[in-house]
Amino acid sequence: MKYLHSILFLCFLLLSNKSIAEEKTLKWAADTESGAPFAMVDPKATSKLIGFEVEIMEEIASELGYKLEFVQNSWDGLVPGLKNKNYDVAINGIEITPERQKEVNFSHAYYSTYEQLVVRKEQEGIDALADLHGKKVGTLKSSLAQTILEKEGGIEILYYESEVAAYSDLKNNRSDAVLLDSPIAIYYALPDPALKLVGSPIGQMLYGIAIHKDRADLLKSINAVLKKMEKTGRLREILDRWNLWNQPMSLRLGDNSPSNTPPEMYQQFLENASGDHSFKTKMKQYMSFMPALLKGALMTIEVSILAMMLAIVTGLILAVMKIYGNSFTSKFAIWYIEIVRGTPLLIQLFFIFYGLPYIGIKFNSYVAAVLGLGLNYGAYEAENYRTGILSVPKTQVEAGFALGMDHYEVLRHVILPQAFRVSLPPMTNDFISLLKDSSLVSTITMVELTKVYGQLSSTYYDYFGTGILVAIIYLLIGLPFIKMAKHLEKKLHLK
Repeated sequence: MKYLHSILFLCFLLLSNKSIAEEKTLKWAADTESGAPFAMVDPKATSKLIGFEVEIMEEIASELGYKLEFVQNSWDGLVPGLKNKNYDVAINGIEITPERQKEVNFSHAYYSTYEQLVVRKEQEGIDALADLHGKKVGTLKSSLAQTILEKEGGIEILYYESEVAAYSDLKNNRSDAVLLDSPIAIYYALPDPALKLVGSPIGQMLYGIAIHKDRADLLKSINAVLKKMEKTGRLREILDRWNLWNQPMSLRLGDNSPSNTPPEMYQQFLENASGDHSFKTKMKQYMSFMPALLKGALMTIEVSILAMMLAIVTGLILAVMKIYGNSFTSKFAIWYIEIVRGTPLLIQLFFIFYGLPYIGIKFNSYVAAVLGLGLNYGAYEAENYRTGILSVPKTQVEAGFALGMDHYEVLRHVILPQAFRVSLPPMTNDFISLLKDSSLVSTITMVELTKVYGQLSSTYYDYFGTGILVAIIYLLIGLPFIKMAKHLEKKLHLK
């Protein structure tokens, strides 16, 4: 019996260790909107990610025994999110710069490249940075290309959130040129007959995996895997598959041998970009979007409803404080309302999600989204309630006191029920606005309906049809709430 207990105990330990090993997760972040060739939605299966950096992360996870967990975040929020420990690593064509190295650690560089100038096919006279003086030039925000253009001076810089938008404006004569990383130009400009790549390589950059400064152990492990991938040829194999092997990488690794790996992933990308665009194919494609769009729509509804509930409660408290509070509470409510209404919602979301952790207050993206939207719209609801409260005739308030009610009872039984009836119509409008403003939460790692639209449309090069589909979904989401509000208004004899 004694030995049986020992055996059972050993079995338990083994199973526990196995369970712990299986739960070993590596969270990594990237922005998959306009993400080729780094990380993008697979056109053949929208629930899957592909890209040369995806394959690098899969190789690292396999070597280190990790299970990968992807976190979507906007590109310019990747480093701030990493500093807040929202994920373990960030990889998304992030250039290793002295400024970024002060904030986070970088792995051994896995790719070396340069900036590539792109102009319209018919454009002449632009071949170098000096030719851009007095011109409108597009680039991505917070990129090395932006820094290069700013240092050059005399250039009107147009800042974009996505590569597709930058090249689209170039084609539509809204800019004179675009300066972006060579891999981006190879995928989004080179296949386009309306554009051409010009000039010599500009600058030089190294891509690295960003890692929190506290994770020296993880940095060491990842560097070891990257070095192994270089020695075994696995890194070149991945780059060849995506048509990304270039002269800087050849010089850096001392590998001048011809490629033995066909650029199959690049060919797949080109086939998808210029594939069958018939009505039947499009309809089939749109149907395949539905699971991802519905998942995004459910997240939008969930966040919007919870945020509106918070806004209603916050607004009521602020309105009561402003009208009936003492000097301190009244001034607090006034300042809160004015500050929140006078600053952009996007800044407030950034402050809650990225700013507050600096003073030890940290929320996950879901809670931060609900708080940001709810506290913002609470300021607007406060003014709706204030209007409703002040619309109640003073005679009714006096009648309440005459019946022996105290201030709280008059507020609860006389003022607020009538104030709510007056406040309901503008409250309904605010909810519809909040529903649309929920698209901003994608900047703090939330994937809702608008973000799914960006991912799908940039993958399939279809902003028009996908946009109409998403607009219809937003309309269908909002209509039931409008109907419910109208029914409630009728019941309360507001019409």
